[in-house]
Parts: sequence; structure tokens; C-alpha cells
Amino acid sequence: MAGKLTIEAGDDRIVALITCPNSDCAETIASAILKKGMAACVNLIPGITSVYRWEGEICRDSEYLLVVKTLISQRDSLLSLLKSLHPYEEPELIFLPIHSGSESYLAWLTKQIIAEKST
Repeated sequence: MAGKLTIEAGDDRIVALITCPNSDCAETIASAILKKGMAACVNLIPGITSVYRWEGEICRDSEYLLVVKTLISQRDSLLSLLKSLHPYEEPELIFLPIHSGSESYLAWLTKQIIAEKST
């Protein structure tokens, strides 16, 4: 059982969205993010279909979506990592604020990143 949940403001916690062309790319990037202590958790969601405009054409591709729970202080590090690992010419990297969430989950999220950075 989850016990008593309480809600708090998200403050400096954010979610990053990153699309990848296949499972190998998604696994590589997710593992690198976690090994470098840039996030507490990365969800890999397979089987999304992206329909987008690229160089004047409408494109449709099957992709993986990475949902990265992290801190605002990790944005530049995530950008640098994607530049070195992502195969796309223009990878999706979108940051969304966490308005609020479970107090205990948000505390865990912050602790995981700080703990990784201090080791």
C-alpha cells in the first residue's frame, strides 16, 4: 500500500521528453543518463508513432519515447549527452516543469540525482 500521500510543489524538478528511433538507441541513452547521475528514473515507452514535418515532407516513424525525471540543473548535461549519443540530426529534447507531485516521490527523485553526483 502507498500509505498516506501528500502533495508538494515540483520546484526545480522537471521531465525531459526524448524520442529515439529504436530500442538500442533508447536503452543506450537511458543507461547513460542514469549511470552519469543525470536523472532518478527513465521510462522507455515503445511503439509510439510520430507524425511530423521534416524538410518540407510529412514523415511517419515508429519510435521510443524516453520520459526522464530529473532536475532543472541537469538540462545542459542532458543536451551534451544527446549531442554525443543520439543518431538524429535534430533529436527531440523537450523539458516540462513538474507542477506538483507526491512529496515522497519528489524527495526520492532529488535524492537520487544528488546521491549520484556526490559519489
